[in-house]
Amino acid sequence: MKNFIARFFNAPWYPIVFGAYPILALLSANAGQVESVAALRPLLISALFSMIVFLLARMVFRKTHKAAFFSVLFLLLFFTYGHVYMFIEDKLPEGDYVRWLWVVWGVLLVLALFWATRPRLTFESAASSLNGMMLVLLVMSVAQLDFSSAPSGAHRLGAENAPIQEDLVLPENPPDVYFFLLDSYGRSNLLKSAYGYDNSNFENALAERGFYIADESQSNYVRTELSLGSSLNMQYLQDLDPAFKPESIGRKVLWDALKHSAVRYNFESMGYETVNFPSGFAWLEITDADHFMSPPPISSGMTEFEGLFVRTTLARYVQEWGWIDPDAIMAVNYRVRFNYIFDSMDDVSQMPEPTFTYAHVISPHPPFVFDPQGNPTDPADFWNENRQYTGKLYQKGYLNQLPYLNTRMLEAIDTIMANSETPPIIIIQGDHGPWLQPKDKRMWNFTAVYMPGHENTLYPTVTPVNLFRLVFNNYFGGKYDILEDKSYFSPVPKLYEFTEIPNPFDEGH
Repeated sequence: MKNFIARFFNAPWYPIVFGAYPILALLSANAGQVESVAALRPLLISALFSMIVFLLARMVFRKTHKAAFFSVLFLLLFFTYGHVYMFIEDKLPEGDYVRWLWVVWGVLLVLALFWATRPRLTFESAASSLNGMMLVLLVMSVAQLDFSSAPSGAHRLGAENAPIQEDLVLPENPPDVYFFLLDSYGRSNLLKSAYGYDNSNFENALAERGFYIADESQSNYVRTELSLGSSLNMQYLQDLDPAFKPESIGRKVLWDALKHSAVRYNFESMGYETVNFPSGFAWLEITDADHFMSPPPISSGMTEFEGLFVRTTLARYVQEWGWIDPDAIMAVNYRVRFNYIFDSMDDVSQMPEPTFTYAHVISPHPPFVFDPQGNPTDPADFWNENRQYTGKLYQKGYLNQLPYLNTRMLEAIDTIMANSETPPIIIIQGDHGPWLQPKDKRMWNFTAVYMPGHENTLYPTVTPVNLFRLVFNNYFGGKYDILEDKSYFSPVPKLYEFTEIPNPFDEGH
């Protein structure tokens, strides 16, 4: 056995293992943003590429250990090029550095060849050390990944103090409940004052269908994860879990509280089935919902994670030369996910069991991929040469995309109402207002609620933290207190270092 282990570690297989490391390192750096399964295909391709490099080097050098050592040096240059490129681009956006970067990488490649071809160096004794080093890197990367995607059932809560109620009462004909989270959707007076945009046609159409428009609403927090963590748990984060303390920057508990919230717990405890859709952000997705509805494989063939990986390597030039366009691929993925949510409403609204549907729509949030009629647009048209949104470009893309979102939203509402024997409950909510606004106005979110027969319990300044409290009280015998409506700003990375932002319209309710 000892001889087998010794022979195994003395064999030069470290270049192939090294080919897997950049994928796993990138995945761990984006933990929570993408599902681990997104790395499978690029992991296989990267390992295969490393094997091909090794075999070609073996043909050239005719010595296995020399070929392995040169392969690792070549792969190191290949996989680090994009990272260095993006670092310099960030520090010197106006600099002419590409030519010099090529020169440096060319010199390093020559030095690698010189090192690997020195006659006295065989690199045989280095194999076991390099194999061990690669395994350590691999284990460190894998250890940072989260593979906890198995269903955990209704009775699990992500936050310690989630305000559940075990004595809720299911009515004889329970209404389906729909929660549409429209990311970055601002309320109408903000759209009017900041962008000169009149959103009254959409609001009037909602009002004609029986919706209550909270025209002086504010979000409770300025970031998506904070706002949703509060609204789906019907509690201010300061009181929801001890993890949310001012000095903390951790988000694991917060993301878990989004997936396993008090709202979900209450509905599933009453026998509701949960419906959710992919958003492109793993931390937003309830993959263990009763119905996690995903679109079929996207025809572009490449995911956003794969596009990101390509940009971090020397292969980024396939984009520069126009062979692939990661931005166009990203746009296709966003359009498919967006339309799939609305196209699925007919099927969801005809499910026989009572359902709680949570649809997080990444719109009018960037990337801007639709024109007002729903035709495709190029997201790169709305950022500058440094891939940053300026005020004018952001406004242009936001207002370009908003009308199509409004159209699809009304179509979905009509479909839901037509298929509902019992009038449904529908909440349409922005998690916060548009980007690039003063921090107080970034709180001005859109809120429209359909609760037929209970409109008198709603009020103009209602905030997301109270919406589901009202739902449970009005329909399911809940005994929730209505909290004082407050809004809090917090900086990055101090997510839980909150400063209260008053609502100038709030005079009590």
